[in-house]
Amino acid sequence: MSLNRSEKEAVISDVTSLAAKAQTLVMAEYRGITVASMDKLRVTARSNGVSLSVLKNTLVRRAVAGSAFEVAADQMTGPLIYGFSEDAVAAAKVVAEFAKTNDKLVIRGGVYGGKVLDIEGVKQLASIPSREVLLAQVCGLLMSPMARTAVVLGALAAKKAESEAASEAPADAEAPAAPDAPAAEEAPAA
Repeated sequence: MSLNRSEKEAVISDVTSLAAKAQTLVMAEYRGITVASMDKLRVTARSNGVSLSVLKNTLVRRAVAGSAFEVAADQMTGPLIYGFSEDAVAAAKVVAEFAKTNDKLVIRGGVYGGKVLDIEGVKQLASIPSREVLLAQVCGLLMSPMARTAVVLGALAAKKAESEAASEAPADAEAPAAPDAPAAEEAPAA
C-alpha cells in the first residue's frame, strides 16, 4: 500500500524520535513468518520495551540520517523488521531469542554505539545480561566485602563471649561460701 506525503512524513518523524531515544537498532528479515508468530514477537518486544516495526527501507534511511544509526543505511534492503530499544541489549535479546525458535526470522545486523553489528555481533549483544541483572551483580560484588567483614566480626564476638564465659565459670567454683551459709563449728582448742 502506497503512503501519501503526509503519512511518509509522519513515519519519518516517528522513526526519528525512536532513533533519538534508542541505544540499539536490530534488523531482521521476516519472509515466511506467519501472522500469529509475528504477533507473538510483537507482544514479547512490547513487554521488553522494544519498538518493533515493519517499515519502508527508504523512509528508515531518511529518518536515521544524521543519527548514530546512519552507519547501517547500506544494510537496509529487502523485507526488514526494525527493532529499536532504549535498553542496550533488549532489542538484540528479543530478536535473537525469537530467531532461535523460528528459523524464518533471519537476523541481518544492527547498530550499537554508532558501530555496525553483524549477525554474530547482535548475538553477542543479546547474550549480555540485562541492565537490572548487571546492577544486581555489581551490588552483590559491592556487598560481598561488607558481608564477609560482618561474618568475621560476628565470629570474633562469639569467640570473645565464649572465652569470657569460660573464664567466669572456674572463678565461680573457687569462690568462698556466702556469708548467709551456716559456718562449720570450730573444735575447742586444747
